[in-house]
Formats: sequence, structure tokens, C-alpha cells
Amino acid sequence: MSRFRKAVLATALLAVAGFASAQTASPYPGVGRAATPKEIAAWDIDVRPDFKGLPAGSGTVAKGQDVWESKCSHCHGIFGESGEVFSPLVGGVTPEDIKKGRVANLINPAYPGRTTLMKVPTVSTLWDYINRAMPWTAPKSLTTEEVYAVTAFLLNLGGIVPDNFTLSDKNIREVQERMPNRNGMTTKHNMWPGNEFGGAKKSDTSNVACMKDCAPEPKVASFLPDFARNAHGNLAEQNRPVGAQHGVDTTRPEVKRTEVKQGVAEPVPVAAPAAPAPAVAQAKAAVAPKAEAAGVDNKAALALTQKNNCTACHAIEKKILGPSFMDIAKKHAGKVDYLAGKIKSGGSGVWGPIPMPAQALSEAEAKTIGAWLAAGAGK
Repeated sequence: MSRFRKAVLATALLAVAGFASAQTASPYPGVGRAATPKEIAAWDIDVRPDFKGLPAGSGTVAKGQDVWESKCSHCHGIFGESGEVFSPLVGGVTPEDIKKGRVANLINPAYPGRTTLMKVPTVSTLWDYINRAMPWTAPKSLTTEEVYAVTAFLLNLGGIVPDNFTLSDKNIREVQERMPNRNGMTTKHNMWPGNEFGGAKKSDTSNVACMKDCAPEPKVASFLPDFARNAHGNLAEQNRPVGAQHGVDTTRPEVKRTEVKQGVAEPVPVAAPAAPAPAVAQAKAAVAPKAEAAGVDNKAALALTQKNNCTACHAIEKKILGPSFMDIAKKHAGKVDYLAGKIKSGGSGVWGPIPMPAQALSEAEAKTIGAWLAAGAGK
């Protein structure tokens, strides 16, 4: 046997042995493979309170202001105080809070709300969240310098760092010592995973159910009468579409079903199912011929709305953050150029106070979506 053949045979045997070893070690033989260090690094982007994972870099407050005004202010306001889309980021913090590390307004019942800088104890949380999730329409699109810069600008808005400050991986620990609520977080409770950082050794509560002297089950004696349900207009339209509180649609009477409790039948209110508005039904009926007449590819347009994250705020037939595609199509039927321009430029005030940011898509894509909307927003 020649040396070449011996070398080939030895290499093949080593490969088979390695494959068999890998198959034996895996709990699911033949399924998947181990991630490469490069693949792990691409996902392992979290930044911890001890700043492990923080990339090297820096950014100035001035640079952060430019990034903020172009990519952040349409949701958070020029000064981070807006509550129209999300909760305010800035406000409620005093120089005394920065000195002590505890925000007094958090325990002040007269203060109207809670802002991010009032609550967050670690600057790493701000950096990490901005890096992985912002801007809302294009998460993970900011460069490392932009994340440092916009974090510095946000801290500057809260009075934590001066106007000429440059935030970097070298001085971020010093900034942590100025966070207004840095001493407001405690690990002395049983939700902390262990005692290595001073966690509690026993449960928060140790109550046991006595099962005696229990209060009787309350019985509702009356409900809002139907004639008064819409006395103040449709309550569903008067609530912010973001958050847990959504008003009931008072334009429709509630439906009552009967529930038997302890042998007694009691009426229980149930929200009536939403009926499609006649205008929406008519628009749906007219979609197919309109789209065919205009030569619009519905599937291609819908794919573009998903590709460009339009569906994060809009749905075909119902309002989410923005109006439904059907409502837009009804209001602006045939206005292809107007709709394409509006998609590119963004704006607010036409459908409510929540702004739509300018969309970074091509002219051709905006034209395709605009033509689809102008033709009836068909499926």
C-alpha cells in the first residue's frame, strides 16, 4: 500500500471516528450541529450590569442629538418627554436624586407618572435596550457609536451628564455612579435567583389560607343601562391604543348571557361581537375588480408591507396603532402618488396624534404599496 493511500485511509478513519463521537455526545443524533463561535457572537450581544458584553466605542452628546432628532424624536418627543406613543423617558428626576441614588418622586403620590430615568437603576439597561431594539421601525440598525451617542444624549436630557460629555466603554462605570435610581433596586427578595448578590433566604410571604370568616361573594345588582352607554361617545376611541387599558365600544349595546350560580340564574354582561361596518364590507366587495382594473399585484404589495414592517402598526381591516389598510383605501381611493409620498415622508395628525415615521423604502416599493391602497387594499 502506497504512502498516499495510507494517508487517505487514516484521514477517513479519523473523520468517521469524529462523526461517531459527535453523534454519541448529542442528545438528538443526526439533528442540527453545534453553533460556530462566529454565530454565537452574532447573537450574544447582551450588556450586563457589570458591563460584560459592552463593546469598545464612544459617542458624544452632540452626535446623539442628531441621531435622536432623526430616528427617536417622532416617538419620544424632542426632549424625551412625550407620552403619545410610549411612556415618557425623561422627567421627575432632580439633582438631589442623582446625588443620593434614589428618586424621591417614585414614592410621591402627587407626581403624575413614572418615566424611564426615574425607574431604571443601571445605565447598561439603557445601552442594551437601545442597541437591540431601537429604533422601533428598524431594530439593531444603529452603529455602536450611535448607541453610545444616543445613550449619552438621553442621559444629558435627564441632567445626568453635561452637554459636552462623551460616553465610552472607558467611563460608563463613572456614569453608573450618577444614575438617579441606582440605589433603588434591591435583591433582597425571593425572586432573585440566588444568594450570591445578597438575595433573600426565605420567601417574601408565609401566609396560609385560613378558610374561615370569608367574605360572601359580591352580587352585582345593576349594570350601566343601554341608553347611557354612549352618553360620552365611543369610549374605545378615547383611550390610547398602547397599553393594557382599552375602552369598551359603547356604540353597540352589551349582550347579556345567563349564568347559573348556586341555582340562581344571573345576567352576565358580554361585549357584543364587532360587526363589520357597511363601508368596509362594500370596500371588500369592490377590491377585486378595482385591483384587476389597475393591474395591481395584491400578493406582491402585501409582501412589501410585511418586509417594511408596515404590519406592525396597520392591519387589513382593523385599526392597530394606525388606521386599517381598508380605511386608508376608502379615504384615498385612486391617489397613488399621494399615498406613495405619504409612505416615504411619514407624518401625523391625519388619523390621530400617533406619528408615522418616514419609511426607508425605495420609490418603486412605495409606489407599489400606494397603488395597492389606491386600488382598494385587496388580499
